[in-house]
Amino acid sequence: MELIQQLVSNLGINEGQAKGGAGLLFNLAKEKLGTGDFQQLTNAIPDVTNLMKAAPESGGGLMGALGSAASAFGGLGGKMEGLGNLAQLAGGFSQLGLNADMIGKFVPIVLSFVQNQGGDAVKGLLAKVLQPSA
Repeated sequence: MELIQQLVSNLGINEGQAKGGAGLLFNLAKEKLGTGDFQQLTNAIPDVTNLMKAAPESGGGLMGALGSAASAFGGLGGKMEGLGNLAQLAGGFSQLGLNADMIGKFVPIVLSFVQNQGGDAVKGLLAKVLQPSA
């Protein structure tokens, strides 16, 4: 899949890490977006469901607790909510052998790919979830 190739070549990670990390981002999108919005994403990128299956089970542990704490502050505005969303991913990225800094490197590549495949509207849906400034 083109997205996985882009992640591997741009980030110097292996295919399993690329699939798992992308899957974590799409799982977060499914959790945060309404069914109709998420359906637009899966219509534009049919491989999303396969990537989601490749993601490790995230949650639990210290990083899960930090993610929950960060989301508790989500009422402070969109930026905090976006950061809380991404903080929830840290545990899953850790299970893939990737540090939390990699989350921020995944996001622009995934958003660019989604824009190329599904256009600005679909990218906008995902950006609401993945970009702290959205």
